[in-house]
Amino acid sequence: MRPPVALEQLSDEELLEQNIARLGLKLEGTPLEPLVRRLYSELDAKGLIFHPPCHVGDEWFCPVGIPAIFIPFFLVHPRLRELERKQILEVEGEDEDWFMQLIRHEAGHAFSYAYRIQHKKKWQEHFGLASKEESDTYRPRPYSRSFVTHLPDWYAQSHPDEDWAETFAVWLTPDLDWRKQYQGWKALRKLEYTDELMRSLAGKPPLVNPKYRVAEYNFLDLKLKSYYARKRKAYAESFPDFYDADLRRMFAADPKSDETEWAGNYLRRRRRQIISSVARWSSEHKFRIDQLLRDITDRCDELELAVAPDDPNIDLQVAAYITALTMNNLFTGRFKRTK
Repeated sequence: MRPPVALEQLSDEELLEQNIARLGLKLEGTPLEPLVRRLYSELDAKGLIFHPPCHVGDEWFCPVGIPAIFIPFFLVHPRLRELERKQILEVEGEDEDWFMQLIRHEAGHAFSYAYRIQHKKKWQEHFGLASKEESDTYRPRPYSRSFVTHLPDWYAQSHPDEDWAETFAVWLTPDLDWRKQYQGWKALRKLEYTDELMRSLAGKPPLVNPKYRVAEYNFLDLKLKSYYARKRKAYAESFPDFYDADLRRMFAADPKSDETEWAGNYLRRRRRQIISSVARWSSEHKFRIDQLLRDITDRCDELELAVAPDDPNIDLQVAAYITALTMNNLFTGRFKRTK
């Protein structure tokens, strides 16, 4: 057995050279363990005896067909949370409420697989076919009342499996009067069906519960620097070129004037405020917004665009523009508008 690595004593450079699988990370004895027990208590309160096993993984997910929940490794240790924030600008599931939202969602997937729920005809009548091909993009309808709202980005609308997991999470949330909250919504029918279905499973053991084998889910056998290079690439691949006309129209000040500021410098100076504002209203990952803003900033440098520092509307224009690009990507899979 290798001695545990003193993560808090490593610099970022030294930490990035570490192999994640060899850090000895586990949920037991960490602040995450009581949160997992809270999930189990919520299930017990519903009469459900199946407790989805939880393991350390590379992200929040439940393997297709496997009733187990994987929790991101970076949540296990404060030093890894710190590194995640530096690398990706946010830590998914870092506070208790967010963590419980995510783990209830994954529990929905686990129950689907454990009891083969997605094969039931009535389930398919409410949620659709689980065999529907998944896509990284979908066309959400923000004001639709056919879906619950639990995770951001109207995630329930992305796929029948996600619709089920989101509905299950809402149904499971303690002290939430979902009948009152969703009164008059078509989504209430799904919640009522979920309540009926889970009552029928109370006290019953799972139909599928294979033994966990580490070798089959060895997602963490890589260095942290490789993990983040892969993660940044996955986020950055979807960033396009931009319409120069948009930027010229937004940053139309005379670059030769002593009273103007280079647009690129302005964007760098206002970077944090812009990212926080756009992330708040779009629910997009801060890393994606940051990458988007960096591309815009670089292009402003290349075009030698300038902005009047006393322009009272420029902050609003920039935030609105980046939000529009971000939401367009959510709806169409592209940041650029189609002309």
